Amino acid sequence: MKESLPTTAELMDEYVLGNYGRFPIAFSRGEGSYLWSEEGRRYLDFSSGVAVCALGHSPAVMQAALREQSAKLIHCSNLYQVREQAELARFLVEMVMAAPGKVFFCNSGAEANDGLIKLARKRASDRFGAAAGKNEIITCYQSFHGRTLGGIAATGQPKVKLGFNPLLPGFFHVPFNDVAALREAVTEKTCAILFEPVQGEGGIHAATPEYFAAAAALREEFDLLLLFDEVQCGAGRSGDWCGWRTVLEGSGVEVEPDAVSWAKGLGGGFPIGAFWVGEAHAGALGPGSHGSTFGGTPLACAVALAVLDGIASGGVLENVKRQSARIRAGAAKWSFPVVEELRGVGLMLGFVLDPAEMDKVAGFAESGKTPSLFVVDAAREAGLLTVPAGEKVVRWLPPLNVSDEEVDEALALFEGVLATLSVNQ
Repeated sequence: MKESLPTTAELMDEYVLGNYGRFPIAFSRGEGSYLWSEEGRRYLDFSSGVAVCALGHSPAVMQAALREQSAKLIHCSNLYQVREQAELARFLVEMVMAAPGKVFFCNSGAEANDGLIKLARKRASDRFGAAAGKNEIITCYQSFHGRTLGGIAATGQPKVKLGFNPLLPGFFHVPFNDVAALREAVTEKTCAILFEPVQGEGGIHAATPEYFAAAAALREEFDLLLLFDEVQCGAGRSGDWCGWRTVLEGSGVEVEPDAVSWAKGLGGGFPIGAFWVGEAHAGALGPGSHGSTFGGTPLACAVALAVLDGIASGGVLENVKRQSARIRAGAAKWSFPVVEELRGVGLMLGFVLDPAEMDKVAGFAESGKTPSLFVVDAAREAGLLTVPAGEKVVRWLPPLNVSDEEVDEALALFEGVLATLSVNQ
């Protein structure tokens, strides 16, 4: 008798560190907005690797870039000049930011945010002297800035900090969009204000124009840096290259950051992170002050540039806005007690659940799950992949080039899930 091979779940359980809460499914291939499980079932993926697969799974432009660049040069030390790095940096400066500055390349959003932290403290030390102690950074509650020691210190969620003391000192958290609390927190010791223009893990909350304006005013008053974490909301997900520009559109408030971090959709699924520093502060990180062995390899940069070119040349940003409007219009026709609202920008959307109504759903209380996880699991069973954002928000993060047919399919699948939950109350 032929010996059966271990399942993916069995291999994962035996050999892979159990630091993730994984869903009970393994995928063997992906194409566009769809994934296929090892058992052959097709799923509509409206999670996109948590806002990573900007052009869907295995898009042709990425395949071509991987083939062509891997045949020429995969890795080159940052001791040398790297043409692909320079070309990608030019795109980010001229097309994405449309403002003079310089770019540093790394491997993830957490690394990019660590770079922003170092930039702010180094700039303050150079400008005011180390003895001034101007090294404190203000961030927001419910933020998420990565899982490095710097990232968890900056993140305003206690759960990510548990067991990792002593934390990197000098971080103070304030309620998101609370202008008075922000003003009270900033002192002469503050070197930066860091926040996400749209909080992702914290529940799809956009910063208000008033909050942007207050942060910008405090920058001038206290000579500090204004830093935006666009790891999830950037690279076109909002319908603009920059999430904060989408949030501020039509408000009359105009704010430009001193530095911005990116990752996730920047590489379309290939690991890369980056941060841009405005021209006035780009000199703070000189030779020897920061680095990365694998940051900005020719291969990573060629792939990321292909993704960004694909977004720019394919009418993708307009598609983001159009599909966002179609999703909102479709969801507006529903009337399910378990859903309080739909919020977000572009294709970074959150269905907010009513915990009191979820308590009435058959099987929910016994499941021990949060409302968001319960609904995400139900959607997966129906063939739609989504992700939680906190305890009561279900995120939709489809590919930026998602089609009308795929959006209609997702709306129909999710409506069916919500209808079933409502019937089972």
